[in-house]
Amino acid sequence: MDWLVLQLGDSAFPAGGFAHSAGLEAAAQLGQLRGEGAVASFVRDALWQAGYGSLPLVGEAHASHNPARLAELEALCDAFLTGEVANRASRTQGRALLAASAGSFDDPALARLNDCVRGRRLRGHHAPLFGAIVATLGVARHDALALWMHGALRGILSAAVRLGLAGAHEAQGLQRQTAPLLDRVLAECGALPVEALAQTSPRIEITGSQHARLYARLFQS
Repeated sequence: MDWLVLQLGDSAFPAGGFAHSAGLEAAAQLGQLRGEGAVASFVRDALWQAGYGSLPLVGEAHASHNPARLAELEALCDAFLTGEVANRASRTQGRALLAASAGSFDDPALARLNDCVRGRRLRGHHAPLFGAIVATLGVARHDALALWMHGALRGILSAAVRLGLAGAHEAQGLQRQTAPLLDRVLAECGALPVEALAQTSPRIEITGSQHARLYARLFQS
């Protein structure tokens, strides 16, 4: 058992991810979640989007220890995330994860990476930074990709509970039921190159881009 993977996947790790709903809050307020199974449907679409829209960046950043390559991946991520809300959320979460990792683990490489982001030599996008951080900490590639997908699922379900869209037990049951889907996404998307980045759920992206216009908001995105 890799105790570090469990630590990074724990909700107690102060990475700030629970301030974001991955577009779920906007979807709920704009009437996109209707009928039984609406949250489960949103989860399925969002996980495939995570697989095609960010997992290749995580994998490539994990494989490459070249700072110049990380900068290229950040630029690619910045161009791919055309929506202002999603782009800002990616940078906010990436910087929070890096700050938490640099502050929690005595690793010179993480400290240097944090200095680059704070000095604005890097944008701080979540997916490429995540891959670079976990690689620096010695997390194996498959574990890194699984941890990314776990975080995507956990964040949405946590948001669903806090928004009153699902009960705590219902969310846990849905997380368990979604495990086979996580395996399928990892199998299909885990080896994709960054050239295969794709937007598979434009409805989530379009709805999520309206988040800043909501009258009342619980989440940042």
